[in-house]
Amino acid sequence: MIDGFDGVLADLDGVVYTGPQAIDGATEALDRLAGEGKSLAYVTNNASRSSEEVAAHLRELGAPATAEQVFGSALAGAELLAGTVEAGASVLVVGSRILADSVRSQGLVVVPSSDDRPDAVIQGFSPELGWKDLAEAAYAITAGATWVATNLDMTLPQERGFAPGNGSLVAAVAAATGKAPLVAGKPEAALFETAARHSSVKRPVVVGDRLDTDILGGNRAGMATVLVLTGVDSVQTALVAPVDERPSYVIRSLRELYEEYPAVTAEDGAYSCAGAVARVLGSVLSINGPEDDLNSWRAACAAWWAAHADTAPAAKPEIVFTPVLRQPG
Repeated sequence: MIDGFDGVLADLDGVVYTGPQAIDGATEALDRLAGEGKSLAYVTNNASRSSEEVAAHLRELGAPATAEQVFGSALAGAELLAGTVEAGASVLVVGSRILADSVRSQGLVVVPSSDDRPDAVIQGFSPELGWKDLAEAAYAITAGATWVATNLDMTLPQERGFAPGNGSLVAAVAAATGKAPLVAGKPEAALFETAARHSSVKRPVVVGDRLDTDILGGNRAGMATVLVLTGVDSVQTALVAPVDERPSYVIRSLRELYEEYPAVTAEDGAYSCAGAVARVLGSVLSINGPEDDLNSWRAACAAWWAAHADTAPAAKPEIVFTPVLRQPG
């Protein structure tokens, strides 16, 4: 499968690792890319850790990683902002030191307060942010400053549970100003475009475990997308996903990047994949194949998506599995 692409843009959590542990076989699959002549880049919505910090964590898990291979939403946000405002524009940074450094690297001038009448505000997550920081952002945005958010992740996983993420803080400023920011991180295209451009890849494939961030963002960037079943989403959620969240491919793990992807063929309304056949009749999705066979679900997705090419229906299909018919002899 990997032969059709010149580089991989990989998500982290749910693709490379889960919690403190690397996913079985993931680091070996990533390490093999260089030998295949393929580029590797990591894309993350995190805007508070430096690329080197993320790369060091990946190396601890056994994955190949350098700072130059890690692309966070801080860089993507700074580049998006630089393409929106004039060179040398003043920017109020509401976020981490990493974000401020990214803004300066674009030739923009960081200012400390809305009293400086900044041309723009860029907002990213930092655990040190407080009410005063959000207030400064609101004052500047209300006064007409361009507003960029690094990402809209509503929650931030912590050991004790889910804490408010950057999206929650952005929502507070949006409620106060009645305005909405430009967004750089997933599920927008900017982060993926930044990673591909810096990696000099022409035919990248995005690999992620979340339909609403990784797959949606990769699709918006016009890239091929792979849903890997080691994280959040499943074949069942992919089947009923909105049109713009449907992946190009579905694989069990990163190991399958090096396997031939079975073709899906269509004939008279029947969609076949490696012996499994799926058909749609009204709200019924009939699958002739084992329920635990990924090819059954690949055929099912192809059939259901073809029947609902423009809009995913609100109601889920009634799924009926039937035994595979064997030819005598």
